[in-house]
Amino acid sequence: MLLSLVLHLYSLRSVLPAAVMLGSAPTYLLAWGAWRLLSACLPARVYQAVDDRLYCVYQSMVLFFFENYTGVQILLYGDLPKNKENIIYLANHQCTVDWIVADILAIRQGALGHVRYVLKDGLKWLPLYGCYFSQHGGIYVKRSARFREKEMRQKLLSYVSAGTPMYLVIFPEGTRYNPELTKVISASQTFAAQEGLPVLKHVLTPRVKATHIAFDSMKNYLDAVYDVTVAFEGTVDDKGQRKEAPSMVEFLCKDCPKIHIHVARIDKKDVPGERDFMRRWLHERFEIKDKLLIEFYDSPDPDRRNRFPGESVSSKLSLRKTLPSLLVLSGLTAGMLATEAGRKLYVKTWLYGTLLGCLWEKVLCQLLPTDFSQGSRLFAGKMQDVPYALPGLWCVPRSGHVGAHVGDPEPPPEHPASPPG
Repeated sequence: MLLSLVLHLYSLRSVLPAAVMLGSAPTYLLAWGAWRLLSACLPARVYQAVDDRLYCVYQSMVLFFFENYTGVQILLYGDLPKNKENIIYLANHQCTVDWIVADILAIRQGALGHVRYVLKDGLKWLPLYGCYFSQHGGIYVKRSARFREKEMRQKLLSYVSAGTPMYLVIFPEGTRYNPELTKVISASQTFAAQEGLPVLKHVLTPRVKATHIAFDSMKNYLDAVYDVTVAFEGTVDDKGQRKEAPSMVEFLCKDCPKIHIHVARIDKKDVPGERDFMRRWLHERFEIKDKLLIEFYDSPDPDRRNRFPGESVSSKLSLRKTLPSLLVLSGLTAGMLATEAGRKLYVKTWLYGTLLGCLWEKVLCQLLPTDFSQGSRLFAGKMQDVPYALPGLWCVPRSGHVGAHVGDPEPPPEHPASPPG
């Protein structure tokens, strides 16, 4: 019985963080919505600067739980710059915690508010979060056959035109690497062999399309590309075989003692612009990732396992960067829930915010071709080609799938190039 109690308490370690992070979402969205309305007639740069700051506050609270609460040790390898830059972030994809790893690096550069993701299209239906991510600069994408290259390019060009700080996160594999899904790995390796590319062991064959569109659209605006390789310590079973990376819930239960992050900064002048050359370059970058991960998981020398080659730096995140955000958001949420009117507003925000977000993505994005988030403030009286507009609401173009190529062979059915999620 005592053992059962201990296991039960262990499983509850993720409940408090989840309750706070999800519970503060309506508070955050109300604050953002108020700013959105107040900034309707202001320059786009002003709106974007405050939106980035608000996003930084919320994500700092998230990092309180994923770093300070869990006590995970962050080991950095390579050359992560101290100062913020406009970059494309390319990483291997294993689990949902990969999203948090991008935040972990960005906050150490003072760029947390600038993080924007290329996201799986289905995530736009997440309550509250789905529509907000697109407004913060996220790009929702579908599968290969329905990839809308023109719309993704137009959205990125609008960011460049508006001078939006860019920390664009892309997972070129298009889906998570899970060592237990042997058919997916086998199909990926077969596809690489058929295309005359080296076969990879610990990562999937990368897809170049989204990376090429992003780089081609922003090459004169970017400073660099970050090639990031991530390994979670404790993801090896008793037989020495790699196992699935931790989910967010498992991570919050403190199942991962260390995250090893290797960063290679690649100046934009060293990235090929032509699609076919970039395809080869991207695969070469993933060959380097694969070698790092082979060393991490499979090195014959036990002393060289569970680490990347080279020197590492243990990086601890100060509570001063995360605790204030936790206290502010938690305090505002508690204050709202302390009154009957506040509780009603809280519930209505969850309900109507979710419904409006779904309506926004389902209907408005098909009616309004212009991206309000970059300063094109459209009002009903100015709109001649659509029946109505809602002040303070705007639409993000809908794109297709992150992983496929234009003119490249389609991946086999067993290795769907599905976007990250």
